[in-house]
Amino acid sequence: MRNAQPETLTLDRVATPTGEVLLVTDAEGAVRALDFAGFEERMMRLLRRHWGEAALVEGRAPEAVRAAVEAYFGGDLTALDGLTVRTSGTAFQRAVWAALRAIPAGETRTYGQLAAAIGSPKAVRAAGLANGQNPVAVIVPCHRVIGANGTLTGYAGGIERKRWLLEHERASAPAAAAWPCRYPTKAGTRMPIGSQNL
Repeated sequence: MRNAQPETLTLDRVATPTGEVLLVTDAEGAVRALDFAGFEERMMRLLRRHWGEAALVEGRAPEAVRAAVEAYFGGDLTALDGLTVRTSGTAFQRAVWAALRAIPAGETRTYGQLAAAIGSPKAVRAAGLANGQNPVAVIVPCHRVIGANGTLTGYAGGIERKRWLLEHERASAPAAAAWPCRYPTKAGTRMPIGSQNL
């Protein structure tokens, strides 16, 4: 049962090369949401779905959280790994989100591989829906999931931003050049997919 008084969450805005990100943290410093400017309505809808009517106040996220987000966009692909994320989705959604965090930066998985990773290989559509309900973009890297044919598929922040994130990770990942490629990048090169068959 939710408390009568809404929880207070902090909304920080962090400049990145792909646009301003909205970073929502709680009093303990856990990340509750991360989305891109221009998608505040979606972020607020997901926050309400997960936490009810939380009070959002403009402020600064804890320095370690803010620094990790800035470091990731600066090229340190492991900077987000240690951040605490707090969500309240279903058990299935939380399993999908945990599997997303297990995809190494610079690699991708298909929706089928994502479903198999949580032990539900036939739940491809459900895994895709859970992926789309992820309130913590980038940290819970839903952008690393692609179509079965290797194409970029829907991303709440837009396909171009998804392409940018994948190219950013590929450029910063040490072994990226050795991976097999499947889908075309904006520059016309081929983007790697994960080599792991789950």
